[in-house]
Amino acid sequence: MAHVIAVVNQKGGVGKTATTANLAWSLVAAGHSCLAVDLDPQGSLTISLGFDPDAQTGHTIYEAMVLPADHPHHHALTPLPVDIMGLALVPANLDLAAAELDLNAQYQREFALKRALTPIRSTYDFILIDCPPTLGILAINALAAADAVLIPVGTNYLSLRGLQLLLRSIRLTQQHMNPTLEILGIVGTLYDRRMAHHQDVLQELRKIFPPQGIHVFDSVIARSVRFEEAAMTGRPVVDYAPTNPGAEGYRLLAQEVLTHYGAG
Repeated sequence: MAHVIAVVNQKGGVGKTATTANLAWSLVAAGHSCLAVDLDPQGSLTISLGFDPDAQTGHTIYEAMVLPADHPHHHALTPLPVDIMGLALVPANLDLAAAELDLNAQYQREFALKRALTPIRSTYDFILIDCPPTLGILAINALAAADAVLIPVGTNYLSLRGLQLLLRSIRLTQQHMNPTLEILGIVGTLYDRRMAHHQDVLQELRKIFPPQGIHVFDSVIARSVRFEEAAMTGRPVVDYAPTNPGAEGYRLLAQEVLTHYGAG
């Protein structure tokens, strides 16, 4: 049965998609099968793994999760194989932007993603969900479906401040929908060691959250232009520029995640 991890932060531009793509690729490279689920209408994960979101209409998470079972265009999840064996993708596109409205009529709409994933959950070792940069119905679905939450946090002051709102939403999900949901940890992203401000924020993360029982990963993801270049090629940076410090950070993060699950 797969470990389901939601990669979530309501703040945009903190590296959620890069974390999902690179962690998924690194887990597969380490010998574990993985399904990457794009839950963002922008389709950034779909693009990052080499697919055109506009060409996926009719075969996305929208048809499987949002459309009711009696809808003529509803279908079960049919993941697309990615260029590394063992990794598959459930794509997304702008159709998913209608989820807030379309899910209103569904019974227990917060569990739509969980229902969609259930038939294929035993197929993979890991399922990673790339969430949109909001705390709307899509992110709530991810939290309700997941076993754990991975929180990428940019090493800047505004990213640090925004964490409290996210943690409050996670606690509410634990109380009302998913009592077994755990916070896998926080990973610092967009880190520039030349900037004292970034070093200070990283130190704050490691000072504030472990006493609250929230793990902060040793791995830190360095800022690099290689991430943008990699996305344009449809490959994660761990494949596009494997010697880049950011790529090394994600490989180390994958090892920390595997150690957590006793699968290193």
